[in-house]
Amino acid sequence: MIEAYEKSGKIVSKVRKMATDYIEADMKILELVDFVESNIIEMGAKPAFPCNISINEITAHYTAPPGDESIIKDGDLVKIDLGAHVDGYIADSAITVLVGDSDTVLTETENELNHKLIQTAQDALESAINTIKAGVELGEIGTAIEETITQNGLNPVSNLTGHGMDQYILHSGISVPNIKEVNDHKVEEGDVLAIEPFVTNGVGWVSDIPEVHIFRFLRDRPMRMVQAKKLLHSIAMDFRNLPFCQRWLTNENNEKHINMAMRQLINSRAIYPYHVLKEKSDARVAQAEHTVIVEADGCKVITL
Repeated sequence: MIEAYEKSGKIVSKVRKMATDYIEADMKILELVDFVESNIIEMGAKPAFPCNISINEITAHYTAPPGDESIIKDGDLVKIDLGAHVDGYIADSAITVLVGDSDTVLTETENELNHKLIQTAQDALESAINTIKAGVELGEIGTAIEETITQNGLNPVSNLTGHGMDQYILHSGISVPNIKEVNDHKVEEGDVLAIEPFVTNGVGWVSDIPEVHIFRFLRDRPMRMVQAKKLLHSIAMDFRNLPFCQRWLTNENNEKHINMAMRQLINSRAIYPYHVLKEKSDARVAQAEHTVIVEADGCKVITL
């Protein structure tokens, strides 16, 4: 088990670094997610979820839909959130990149703010990691994150959290707060946690927008359409409880049928839709994330 986690972590680390070198202005989001996911597979793992590319005020849960023409532009603040698994043992990591020639499209003040957002997210992540060891309360981790962020005059996104993980389960029930809160649950040796501070100069709250590109199997349901019944079976077999996207299901020959089947699966609540999340005040957001395994006297970061 530990070996599988470590292999996943090494792959995520390598691909994250490759993606930060690969990203550039005028690139399609679709090209970047394909690059990330294909390299995870080539290195011997599988994507644990669709690569999230969330730009500026878009905070989480955006991945390219089939045929996406969206472009990354100079000056965009891009959050690259990726995960890999080996036999269901997941590593999850994220980094934020200020893309291209930002000096041509952003003022000096705007540039300074973007770099400050990126650095503060990294600092908050480091503060959290330095806090973690067996017996530490989750509330202490949230306190370390919030204090680091507010000391820099910025705000944590208070309604997003890190999470525990288990085999084939991306969110296993433990939520790791990014703010001070009374939470006396103590982490235990062997717990696997994804720590992910989100930092903004806005109000620090995200809300759903109508777009949905990421889904998760919930339960078996009777289906009227044969195509929907077959698709639900394939989703359960191929992804288990891990998130997936329609891009992984669709090709030019089946797009119409997949669209119809997906609508029925969503309406019947056989699959769960992850709505794209946006910062409520439309402020930019930076994210940093690592996966750690809790140890007696600290934690092991597997995605460095």
